[in-house]
Amino acid sequence: MSNLNRLRYASRLFDQWPVKYDRWFETPIGARVKEYENELLLELLQPRPDEMILDVGCGTGIFTINILGLGSRITGLEISYPMLERAVLKAINHPFRAVGGDMRYLPFVDECFDKVVSMTALEFIAEGKQAVAEMFRVAKKGGVIVATTLNRLSPWADRRKKEADSGHSLFKQMIFRSPDDMRALAPVEGTVKTAIHFLKDDDPRRAPEIERAGKKKGLDTGAFVAARWVKK
Repeated sequence: MSNLNRLRYASRLFDQWPVKYDRWFETPIGARVKEYENELLLELLQPRPDEMILDVGCGTGIFTINILGLGSRITGLEISYPMLERAVLKAINHPFRAVGGDMRYLPFVDECFDKVVSMTALEFIAEGKQAVAEMFRVAKKGGVIVATTLNRLSPWADRRKKEADSGHSLFKQMIFRSPDDMRALAPVEGTVKTAIHFLKDDDPRRAPEIERAGKKKGLDTGAFVAARWVKK
């Protein structure tokens, strides 16, 4: 399959999911997932006012809006135009620029962003090293790159693989990576952490207790794995 055809296929894959994606994060357990994913994202990225940040695979902007709220200026790149349209609506009163494109071939010049972030987009491409290399290319020297994905070591991944076997169209396309897999994607050493130690069927009221225990133990089996690198 040519790069153009892969681009078109990926776009069609996500076009049907914007509303479902946002609604899941409004469920009791989805809201907990969003809370702890966002907490780890901001801890690693540390966005600051007026920084120029590239959000690679920004989706519907559900996490982008939290970074914008801290005063950063964001360019959001997304392969699905329906998802990008929702991101634009969410960010209507913020400094947000929307760009359609493929994370493996970023349409930007070298070293033009202070920081680069990608939230749960890497699981949809096999060329993880290529995508991370592109993030490094467009980041300024000394800039921070944060990439997150779904953890292969998590029970959530096992559940999603079973749903994929049952025909779930989105989960069938996922490539799950472990913390070590994430470390191997970059040319420099970085920091890797996980979050979401509770399960989908757990009582949302117990999620904070479970999350604190997993964080205290330093578990590498959280459903959400995040890597942070600094460009030298």
